[in-house]
Amino acid sequence: MKCFFSPLAVLLLCLVAPLSASAPQKEKFNQGPWENEIGYAQAVRVGNLVYISGSTGSGPMPQAIGQAMGGIQRSLEHYKLGFANVVKENIYTTDIEALKAHKELRKAYYKGDFPAATWVQVVRLFNPEQVIEIEVVAVIPEKAAN
Repeated sequence: MKCFFSPLAVLLLCLVAPLSASAPQKEKFNQGPWENEIGYAQAVRVGNLVYISGSTGSGPMPQAIGQAMGGIQRSLEHYKLGFANVVKENIYTTDIEALKAHKELRKAYYKGDFPAATWVQVVRLFNPEQVIEIEVVAVIPEKAAN
């Protein structure tokens, strides 16, 4: 016995299927009104994962690393987390050689417990004076997630 679906039935299934899926429960953390103006949240928690948007730094690389990691630290603290909870880190920089030369500053925040990481050199960041942007994903331990 052959099964036959008309094009109209297939179209209706495609239209109805997305309606049955529900959006994830999101808890957002904002650090200022500019985030809504631009259209993002500094951090979003979904379940036991926290996605932290890129924190930026300007000036010489050592200073910029401190600014960016300080922004990440404030977001982590909002969720009662630290750098030990970070499992993924992406760094975007306009000067990869300067970042590599000052990698010990970044490593100090992790205290030897390093996350998976990607470092990429880009032409520029959102504001031209910024030289680094760091985003991370952190995990809330199961017993703390409730």
